[in-house]
Amino acid sequence: MASGYRTLETGYGECRYGRKYVWQLPVRLAHWTTALSVVVLFSTGLYINWPVLAPNGEAYRHFVMGRVREIHFLFGFLLLFAFLLRSYWFWMGNNYARSGFPFAWRAEWWADLKEQAARYLRLERGHVHLGHNALAGVTYTFFVIFLGWFQILTGLALYSESNPGGFWDKAVGWLIPLLGGPFSLRMWHHTAAWGFVVFLILHLYIVLYDEKQYKNGLISSMLVGLKFYEKGDLDHDRWLT
Repeated sequence: MASGYRTLETGYGECRYGRKYVWQLPVRLAHWTTALSVVVLFSTGLYINWPVLAPNGEAYRHFVMGRVREIHFLFGFLLLFAFLLRSYWFWMGNNYARSGFPFAWRAEWWADLKEQAARYLRLERGHVHLGHNALAGVTYTFFVIFLGWFQILTGLALYSESNPGGFWDKAVGWLIPLLGGPFSLRMWHHTAAWGFVVFLILHLYIVLYDEKQYKNGLISSMLVGLKFYEKGDLDHDRWLT
């Protein structure tokens, strides 16, 4: 979906820009569902690890920890849904739905990674990507895809302890002995969760930086799907095809 070029009067003369539909609805839905789930999961996970607000008295009179765990598990399954939706749309969506994946076997991807990293280090406006650039692809692959699936699988393994021999125990229970037992698995799960904090800091900085540098509606694009580009900008997503 593109509307052609339009002319915009600025203080520096005329600027011709175009508009393109980049982020389809399933991509946006998966993004915001993931964001909400991670925030709730991290908050409730901190409480489960250190219940500083636990009231006095017997647990059966309050059940605070039980409710927090219920919320934690609920949003864990919501995160699983978001990941399954995003994985499905990686194949079924447009080219930009695949732009966060590191195509490391393609020379163009490596060239893009090198140039984008150099531009960021020099705080320069680099070439335009309507989708994710190669550097973003590396970051998303590690901090979102790899770390996210690790948290989902280890979380389901911990959840399976409530029903020994059940579906989740048979599906992912093997992770418990593989990672050193229940306590060790919990420590892996808890420690890896802090990776999302690191990612959040990097993600917010880069999003705000790119919004200012490119002025392409980056933030609003994750709400409505549309991004803007100036005439003369190149769409450096050819290596996706």
